[in-house]
Amino acid sequence: MAHVKDIYRFKKSNEIEIKYKGKYGAKGEKRFPKRKPTKEEIKKNNQTNKEKKVRRLLKANFGDGDWWCTLKYPKGTRKSVEEIKKDFEKFTKSLRGKYKRRGHQFKFIYRMEVGEHGGIHIHIVINRIKDSDLLIASSWRFGTVNFQHIKEWKGMKNLAEYIVKMPNEEVYKQLSMFPEEDRKTFITYNTSRNLIHPKPERKIYERRTLRKEIEKGPTPTKGYYVDKNSIVFGVNPYTGMSYLHYTEFKIGEGEWNASEHLHNE
Repeated sequence: MAHVKDIYRFKKSNEIEIKYKGKYGAKGEKRFPKRKPTKEEIKKNNQTNKEKKVRRLLKANFGDGDWWCTLKYPKGTRKSVEEIKKDFEKFTKSLRGKYKRRGHQFKFIYRMEVGEHGGIHIHIVINRIKDSDLLIASSWRFGTVNFQHIKEWKGMKNLAEYIVKMPNEEVYKQLSMFPEEDRKTFITYNTSRNLIHPKPERKIYERRTLRKEIEKGPTPTKGYYVDKNSIVFGVNPYTGMSYLHYTEFKIGEGEWNASEHLHNE
């Protein structure tokens, strides 16, 4: 099987995934045997895939200047999942209309959560337009709103990991106040339907073409540098194929320095 290189291109970075036979392109390479992955490997793989998906959604649809908001209820509020969903639907309907009247799409990624002390809140990423902080605050009529810019997370990677993180032990205790079928609502994320879903540019290579990149490490595209902390080698237990993943950034534009899709006020 030829080597496969998938490239996800964004405004100031590229994410590269290479799949190949054998161990790091070693001489006389052979595919590793497939095997049944352990429960822990499956869990870790699923979590990694969630992080990648959300990170790429963030890169493709939002920028450093867009909003990371926390929609809060008054302390001590107790509501059912159905009631929280209805509140959120009223919020998004109101905000969608306000954005539309100003000639903009309303785009978001959100996750409902319960805090360690039982506080119900909703984290949401929203594209910023002029006066959008006022529009957001006036649309959430059930409590208060905390605002941050995405750039305060110092990278989409950090924000994506937070959005898909699994609850800790204390939060799981708080979730027990909800019916079992509703608890999964607080450990999943959702998005608006109008987001761009990145698709990779796929290239097929013969083994010798990528051998140097695999053995000596990736070579960045001209005008880019490779983030050494992003380089990951491994073997997929499902397929027996080895892989190399890494991210490269435009020179002078680290992940949290320049703004992607920043909506000017």
